[in-house]
Amino acid sequence: MRFLLDAEQRDFARTLDALLTAADTPAAARAWSRGDHAPGRALWTRLADAGVFALAVPGSFDGAGALPLELTLAFEALGRHAVPGPVVETAATAVLLATLAETGDPTPAKTWLPRLAAGTALATLRAETYALDADVADVVLVVAGEQLWRAAGPGAAVASHDPVRRLFATADGGELLAQGPQVAVAAERAREWAALATAAQALGAGRALLERTVAYVRERRQFGVAVGSFQAVKHRLADVLIGLEFARPLLHAAALSLDPVELAMAKLACGEAGYAAARAALQLHGAIGYTEELDLSLWLRKARPLRDAWGTPAACRARVLRG
Repeated sequence: MRFLLDAEQRDFARTLDALLTAADTPAAARAWSRGDHAPGRALWTRLADAGVFALAVPGSFDGAGALPLELTLAFEALGRHAVPGPVVETAATAVLLATLAETGDPTPAKTWLPRLAAGTALATLRAETYALDADVADVVLVVAGEQLWRAAGPGAAVASHDPVRRLFATADGGELLAQGPQVAVAAERAREWAALATAAQALGAGRALLERTVAYVRERRQFGVAVGSFQAVKHRLADVLIGLEFARPLLHAAALSLDPVELAMAKLACGEAGYAAARAALQLHGAIGYTEELDLSLWLRKARPLRDAWGTPAACRARVLRG
């Protein structure tokens, strides 16, 4: 299969990248990690105006329709620019509620989907161990088997490897929104979209790490020459580039098919490529790579959580092997 983005998709990706380049996303991310959500919420509104959060919302609920390929383009840009907030979880919540509306009570979808698409509400979803940014989300949903609850509160904060990705241990219970086998089906579909969006984020973060590392080794000099002229450095960065470039077609193929095996392959490839980019960036930046003051840390600390969220490498490999 030969796959190329069309002109409209390329324009969307360029427009979003330009929007985020003009915004001070590192400052918004640092503020978010301190609990100051105002800059992040302002950025969220601009992204919503660009149509980002409507990509997982059906047209019947004021969205753009289910557009997984466009979603990957958007979330790659979000990862590349270190946009804070429960962006993946908001998309997954939209998919969950839209799927439930097809088979059960459409009331939660009517209540929340137009707001999620418009960016006037943030959502987070605990379908695994923890909920991301539950303290700032307007709605916190918890999947427990065949039950869907709206949590009464964010729960206790949990230590996170990435301070921008703030985790909370929300408890079961609250307001029961739906129950039955359709909840499990909808939750599985939401997990698949979450894995796709997280893979795109990891790919974007890997690109940002590679770009910043290439720029640094061109400037850093040792023995009178740029560090980037050393063969060992060139080969290391070439390996990172190959990993990222080989992961992108898998991501796009998974978006086109939404096949569980292809989704697992894409999540594995993008997560590992982003993590490899982080390891190379840390080592090639030397001692300054360990500093919190350097903006590089925003991507370095994100690479491993993105690799593991919504499908660890072990789980993805197991899913591929099962076929």
